[in-house]
Amino acid sequence: MPQLTVAGTSVEVEPGTRLVLAIEATGVEIGHRCGGHARCTTCRVAFAEGEPGTMTRAEYDKLSERGLLGQYRLSCQIVCDQDMRVAEVAMTRENQGWTDTGPAPEPTVTPEAVFHPIDELRS
Repeated sequence: MPQLTVAGTSVEVEPGTRLVLAIEATGVEIGHRCGGHARCTTCRVAFAEGEPGTMTRAEYDKLSERGLLGQYRLSCQIVCDQDMRVAEVAMTRENQGWTDTGPAPEPTVTPEAVFHPIDELRS
């Protein structure tokens, strides 16, 4: 099983688990204000290790639109299929002063979960 490390806590996660949900399982109250549909970027993370080399078109488009491509990834658009170490969870309930993190993301990646090599999306 893949191992996820966030904020000094490591957990084993079921392969295919959405990263946003796995991060919540570590106790970090990560934002997902759009419900995990790649529309808001509140679930953005930076990787220390294990960043996937693929992404969905929705993630690519939203990160490009916000000028965040190459700096962050959207945890709602990533599945845990390898060991990962998250260096930064950008927006949490605590650091944003929210009363909640947003609507619960579905168990599977939405919108359509077709993963492309990042370089393919850039061309």
